[in-house]
Amino acid sequence: MKRLISNKQLLIRRIGLITYDILAVMASCALGLLMRFDMSYSELLQTPGSALWIEHIWHYLPIGIISTIIIFYLFHLYTSLWTYAGMPEMSSLLSACVISALVQAVGMLLLKQYVPRSYYFMYGMWLIIFVGVSRFAYRLFRTFVQKRTEKAKSVNVMVIGAGEAGNSLIREMNTSRYIQKSAMCVIDDNSAKIGNYIHGVKVVGGRNDIIEAAAEYDIDEIIIAMPSAPGKQIKEILDICKQTTCELKTLPGVYQLVNGEVNVSQLRKVDVTDLLGREPIQVDLDSIMGYVKDKVVLVTGGGGSIGSELCRQIATHVPKLLIIFDIYENSAYDIQQELKRKYPDLPLKVLIGSVRNTARVEDVFRTYHPDIVYHAAAHKHVPLMEDSPNEAIKNNVMGTWKLAQAALEYKAEKFVLISTDKAVNPTNIMGATKRICEMIVQSYDHKGKTDFVAVRFGNVLGSNGSVIPLFKKQIEAGGPVTVTDPNIIRYFMTIPEAVSLVLQAGAYAKGGEIFVLDMGEPVRILDLAENLIRLSGYVPGEDIDIVFTGLRPGEKLYEEMLMEEEGLQETANRLIHIGKPIEFDEEVFYRKLAELKIESKEEKADVRHWVKELVPTYQFTPGRGIHDDE
Repeated sequence: MKRLISNKQLLIRRIGLITYDILAVMASCALGLLMRFDMSYSELLQTPGSALWIEHIWHYLPIGIISTIIIFYLFHLYTSLWTYAGMPEMSSLLSACVISALVQAVGMLLLKQYVPRSYYFMYGMWLIIFVGVSRFAYRLFRTFVQKRTEKAKSVNVMVIGAGEAGNSLIREMNTSRYIQKSAMCVIDDNSAKIGNYIHGVKVVGGRNDIIEAAAEYDIDEIIIAMPSAPGKQIKEILDICKQTTCELKTLPGVYQLVNGEVNVSQLRKVDVTDLLGREPIQVDLDSIMGYVKDKVVLVTGGGGSIGSELCRQIATHVPKLLIIFDIYENSAYDIQQELKRKYPDLPLKVLIGSVRNTARVEDVFRTYHPDIVYHAAAHKHVPLMEDSPNEAIKNNVMGTWKLAQAALEYKAEKFVLISTDKAVNPTNIMGATKRICEMIVQSYDHKGKTDFVAVRFGNVLGSNGSVIPLFKKQIEAGGPVTVTDPNIIRYFMTIPEAVSLVLQAGAYAKGGEIFVLDMGEPVRILDLAENLIRLSGYVPGEDIDIVFTGLRPGEKLYEEMLMEEEGLQETANRLIHIGKPIEFDEEVFYRKLAELKIESKEEKADVRHWVKELVPTYQFTPGRGIHDDE
């Protein structure tokens, strides 16, 4: 019924336009001849031959009307949406009217219906006026009504700053249908600008006039459009603005980052890729992800930052079953709901449990027989693990051991351990436990047909517990931003980058490898903090302070991706390398690992010494134990 009504309305509208155009042709013919005589009908009648001219125009009129309607139809003058008419529609209208005038001139000459030569020009001019008015008057009326309606709903805005930023802000407020704001006045301390207008909005005074102007123009919101102004100046203006009841906003410096131009449409939240200092890594996963198709894939720690992204990318490559295994029910629930929404046909199982629980791990493998295991479950926070070293051992080391044993027993095809650059020459318990995990994976590769590999990369931008979320919270709170040391550097990747390379490394896995991801040049944490502050619209050291807190226990100034004994082998992807495994006595290793298991269960304070027995490159401060206050 709605479609029928719509079609009927469209038909009526087109009939109305055609009727109007017929009248427009008739009026243009009459006025085209009258203009030859200065719009004087009496003078026309007194001119010899005028009666014949009128007769010729009258005789040709039906042909002129029919030909004009056909021309207008061919130029889409009856099918265009005139509500949105612009230059293309104007061009079509002009062309159609000019061609109509030319056709009339040729037709009348061929039929020997002679009139003054100026008539054809005058006819075409009047036809353009009449037809243009009919088409564009509707749009102008709709625009006027829309603006009046929007203005009634809009927020009254005072813009502080009559520079390029203020100019662009006002222009977009005036032209965008999506911005429900009306610029009412502009404030600028430059006396030369006061009294002038920007897109019809008056510069009413300087900062001392803010309070008075806010009351006079009934201002709801004040926007400070001075992205390059020093923080001190902004603060002084903000102090004045706070005396009004208006909502205060500032235009961030991110406006001027692209081509030096200012554009409201470029406003967006800070993207972590802005902080990398390089182009994001692109991996063609479609060409290498065939190994997960029709496979049962288990992701431990599937609700975490890395684990959840693994699940997202695996879900797009048709696994037989995707199993998410996580101890934290809330994070597991979140990724479950997201995957159900995005991939309703995905075979998905979400299981709650700990990799430390032998019986639970055995039950998962016995029930589902996973073909591929991505082991992302781990305690990863360096300072927290320094205070709870036995928990790091029980979760990271013993959890990996139990999982590897189950993968071997139930004949999984691949086992991929997510490791870290902190495993290289570790100075903290978290890194040392990850190094032990790498050694477990390396040794288990000899025990059966399962390909055991580890993938080692550095810090992941935006992951849970990383510096970016912490810095953002500190900036939102007004600072200060805390950095441990001005010279500390780290390797960084985004979560999708790291996960895509992990998946590709899984495709290369033949067993026993430690894959090392090329993370580009390391980034100074201080630079990262300063860039994030600037991208948030503030000036480091002026608006937001940076405070150095000193290196935390177990923290290095820099991380390494390889130990000295390890060499590098190339892979088909230049961003993925293979570290040569370091040989060790596996019998001694597992004897000491069994002892470490007992020590950690008994919550021994000197457990680091036992870790040192397993990882000779582990460096720690003697005397630190689980009861230390730091």
